[in-house]
Amino acid sequence: MPLLKVTDLSKVFHLGRNRDVAALSKVSFEVEDGEIFGILGPNGSGKTTCLKLLLGILFPTEGEIEIMGKNQFDVAAKEQIGFLPENPYYYEYLSGAEVLNFYGRLFGMPKGLIRERTEYLLKLVNLHDAGKLALRNYSKGMLERIGLASSLINDPKILILDEPTTGLDPIGCKETRDLLVKLKEAGKTVLLSSHFLSEVERVCSRIAIFHKGNLLTTGVLADLLQQYRAENLEDLFVKTIQKFDTEAETAKTETVVEPAA
Repeated sequence: MPLLKVTDLSKVFHLGRNRDVAALSKVSFEVEDGEIFGILGPNGSGKTTCLKLLLGILFPTEGEIEIMGKNQFDVAAKEQIGFLPENPYYYEYLSGAEVLNFYGRLFGMPKGLIRERTEYLLKLVNLHDAGKLALRNYSKGMLERIGLASSLINDPKILILDEPTTGLDPIGCKETRDLLVKLKEAGKTVLLSSHFLSEVERVCSRIAIFHKGNLLTTGVLADLLQQYRAENLEDLFVKTIQKFDTEAETAKTETVVEPAA
C-alpha cells in the first residue's frame, strides 16, 4: 500500500457572482514509502493548493486522500506529518532552540524529548552554535534551516516542503539538498514542491508536473525523459506544458458552437 494516495482530487474556489475557479481537476497520484517525490509546475499550477489539501488545511471539492490508510483529517495521520510552508512566519525575538521548544509543545511532546530532539536537530541543520541566537539575527539560509528543523521536531514519517530553497544562494541550496538526502536515508518520505528544476532533478525519485490545475504527467524521471524524448528535466518540463497548451488550444478551436435557432 502506498504511503500516500490521491484519487480524483479536485478543488473549486467559489469567488461569488457565479464566478468559480478550478484550482485542481481530477488529480491522482501515489507516493511510496521512503522516496523523495517532486511536485513541479509554473506559478498558479495548483501545487500549493494540492499540498494544503493533503494537510487538511483546505477541503476538497471532490476526490479522496489517504495517508497511511487514513484520511487527511485523521489526528493520527497528522501526527506523522511535518510541514514547511513557502513563507513561514517566525517570532523573531525567539532563539532557534526556543522555536523548536515552541513547536514541540504544540505537539504535546514531553519536555525531556523536546530537549533531546532540539539538540539533535540543531546539529542536523548545522545551527548548533546559533541555537541561542534570536531569529532576527538569522540569515535567509539560517531561517530556512530552522524551518526544516521545526518541521522535523515531531519526528514525522512524511515531510512536506513548499519551495524550501526559495531565496537561497548556491551553498544554501546544496546544504538543503544534502539534508533531504540524509532524511531519505533515515527513512523519511519527502514531498518537495519547487521551482528549482536542477535541485529536483538531483534528489527526487519520481516527479509530477502540474499545469493549470491538471496533473500532466508523473513517474520516474528517466522513464519520462525517454517517453518525451527530452534531454533533461527542464526540457521535459517545457515539452509537457507546451503539449498540454497546444492540445487545449486545438480543442478550443475545433469546438463548433451551433447558432441559435
